[in-house]
Amino acid sequence: MSGERNIYIYMLIMASVTYLIRVIPLTLIRREIRNTFIRSFLYYVPYVTLAVMTFPAITQATGSPLSGSMAFIAAILLAWFGAGLFPVSVISCLVVFIIELFM
Repeated sequence: MSGERNIYIYMLIMASVTYLIRVIPLTLIRREIRNTFIRSFLYYVPYVTLAVMTFPAITQATGSPLSGSMAFIAAILLAWFGAGLFPVSVISCLVVFIIELFM
């Protein structure tokens, strides 16, 4: 019974923290942010968060971290040279397939 009660306590704490993270900036910051450092920091937060969540999944979703890392490098190079999302994803999958085939 105490384990079930702990789950509700954990959920309440998580909900509170999530709510506070969203409410505190709205209540404390009433005017436009003019500081260029803070503005650029806030601009890049979603991209960094997505990268931090995605990169471990790239290396761990395959049979070996090597194939995931090689596909990641191939995807970065293709995107750097202007390839679209579909070709990047298809070639990355092919890189994983080929490396996994020979390992």
